[in-house]
Order: sequence, then structure tokens, then C-alpha cells
Amino acid sequence: MAEAITKDNLFRPAPTTPRSKAELTDSTARAIIQAEADSREAKTQRLRQARLQMEARQPKPAPAKGRGKKAAGRIRNLEIS
Repeated sequence: MAEAITKDNLFRPAPTTPRSKAELTDSTARAIIQAEADSREAKTQRLRQARLQMEARQPKPAPAKGRGKKAAGRIRNLEIS
């Protein structure tokens, strides 16, 4: 005996329009781009936390010894031959 007739096996599916294909592609691409941006942001946060923890563990460097003030001198004009 033959299969029971239903709308799924009796009628052919309606052809998809190019616009709906474009919308599907667009939404898929946007989802992929958003997922990449989210993972990049998460990685940035993770690295920032690691850097801050590492900096907190290191001792603070001693202040660098400054140079003394230089005596203000005249700028000599050099003659170029």
C-alpha cells in the first residue's frame, strides 16, 4: 500500500527567493562576526586581568635618579663651508 498523503509529500516545497537567501547569509555572517567580537573581548578582559595580577605581585621599582639641571649655555652658530 502507498504512503499516506500529506502536504509534505504531496506538494513540492516553495522555491526560496534570492532575497531570503541573502537575509539568511547576512544574519549568519552577522552572528559569526558577533561571536568573534565577543570572544576577542573576553580574551582582552582575561589578558588584562592577568597583567594586573602580575603587576600587583611585582615590587614597585625604585624611583629613577634624576639628572642634575644643566647649565644654560649659549648655542654657538657654526659656519658651514
